[in-house]
Amino acid sequence: MNIAIPKILERFFEKILFRIPTTPSKPRIYITFDDGPTPEITPWVLGILKKYNAKATFFCIAKNVERHPDIYQQILNEGHSVGNHSYSHLKGRKLSDEEYFNDIELANMFIESNLFRPPYASFSVNQIKALSKKYNIILWSVLSRDYNQNISPRKCSYTVTNNITDGVIIVFHDSIKAFKNMSFALIQTLEKAKSEGYICERIVLKNK
Repeated sequence: MNIAIPKILERFFEKILFRIPTTPSKPRIYITFDDGPTPEITPWVLGILKKYNAKATFFCIAKNVERHPDIYQQILNEGHSVGNHSYSHLKGRKLSDEEYFNDIELANMFIESNLFRPPYASFSVNQIKALSKKYNIILWSVLSRDYNQNISPRKCSYTVTNNITDGVIIVFHDSIKAFKNMSFALIQTLEKAKSEGYICERIVLKNK
């Protein structure tokens, strides 16, 4: 998948947010994390965010929230926002609409949020059309690819820091698989954001 979302996709999928417009006087970036909470990783991420006075949005897999409710509560207590990333992390294109929607609704038992990010960015047009009536659908402007074992931490960092612009939504993963790349790239991203005057903000949007 492309690192940066082509502009044509932003125009085609009008019901999906790829970036969040901000005011020139307060330039912002939106760092997000997928697939947690993970006990070995998420508390470390929270510590780094606190060090840089940064807020983020965690798109959680509900079965992980069910296993680690204390870490999920820590995310909320420290002022970050959360989003529904489904219960089982399934690909929408490989499921019937009923199966897909049921898995997302099951996640609502553990995650209270009007934000939804489709796992693997896999969905049908009909699925997104239906979900957008209830959720703000969030994808990204910049995909870090931190999960890719074939790229180095430095390359991962460059991918993100070279694409920082006002209003971008950046995806990292608070997972064991991604930690080597993510841990390096996250710090570099926060350092660059700080040096260039960007506010690292959580995603908060109105209910549908």
